[in-house]
Amino acid sequence: MDFIKGEIFSVDKPYRISSFGALAHVRYLLKKYLHHKVKIGHAGTLDPLATGVLVLCTGEKTKQIEQLQQGIKEYVATLQLGATTPSYDREQTVDHTFPTCQISRDKILVALQSFIGDILQTPPSYSAVKINGDRAYELRRAGKKVELKPKLVHIDRIELVDFKPEVMQMTLRVVCGKGTYIRALARDLGRKLDSGAFLTSLCRTKSSGFSLADSVDFDHIDGWLRSRIAPENYESKNLYR
Repeated sequence: MDFIKGEIFSVDKPYRISSFGALAHVRYLLKKYLHHKVKIGHAGTLDPLATGVLVLCTGEKTKQIEQLQQGIKEYVATLQLGATTPSYDREQTVDHTFPTCQISRDKILVALQSFIGDILQTPPSYSAVKINGDRAYELRRAGKKVELKPKLVHIDRIELVDFKPEVMQMTLRVVCGKGTYIRALARDLGRKLDSGAFLTSLCRTKSSGFSLADSVDFDHIDGWLRSRIAPENYESKNLYR
């Protein structure tokens, strides 16, 4: 593989590593092995607490990032009903609790239908959306008030994979387009059920034509890169002894 000229591949981003952190590690390894600065970018951010498919482009292939970002994405999300956190995930602690006695499997199925198609969705205030050059989450962490405008997003399909009424947890499979926040979907679904909800786990299983099966385990990215750099492109012979 010619990473300097340009390649597209995906990694399985682990829990608690930012998309930028994962990209920076791959950039470091490529420079280490090729002794050459490699242009690299990713085709869609994943939250640090989310795992799964992170598509990376190098060299001339970075010109395809915008096109790749338009691709369909699939997520598997687990939600806790009856409570919210400021970030709508486990990054922060519960700030409000709500009744859940009115929630049933049938009501969930009906509520999910209202989110299919083109919908207006307000991004979470703890997000990377920029406000006058500052990230929304940075402003929130600084104690400042953040107001974001709703954006049009598209959700192709939502499937209720599992519902555990005894603990009020559900698992969803969501197929959607660019810009959809699954944390915001959890928030809005909780409200639709006259309750609250936040994410306890999130995995992107497909993105821009790549799936988890296609993605390199991040813990093995070092060896994977070394095995795909041809000896004539590697300036140090130590790797091949």
